Amino acid sequence: MLAVFGGVVGCGAMAADAPVPLRPGAGGEAARANCNVCHTSDYIVMNSRFLTADAWRAEVTKMREAFGARIDEATAGAIIAYLAANYSVAGKP
Repeated sequence: MLAVFGGVVGCGAMAADAPVPLRPGAGGEAARANCNVCHTSDYIVMNSRFLTADAWRAEVTKMREAFGARIDEATAGAIIAYLAANYSVAGKP
């Protein structure tokens, strides 16, 4: 019984690892290409409930400076603009 339960749990976890498709828009491809290198786009969608445009800027900066994401300044700007336009808290900059 335990082996069957473990197998079911494992399948659910694997299914959850598929990236959630991101909304279309300018900078979306840069976000997919760079952010999904380290984590699925689920993180973007989950954080969209409380991150403002300024918070997204801080997150992208953290990924570059603290975690070493190899994203140049122009690409970072495109990603930030995309996240701010499509995944920031409604009504906040």
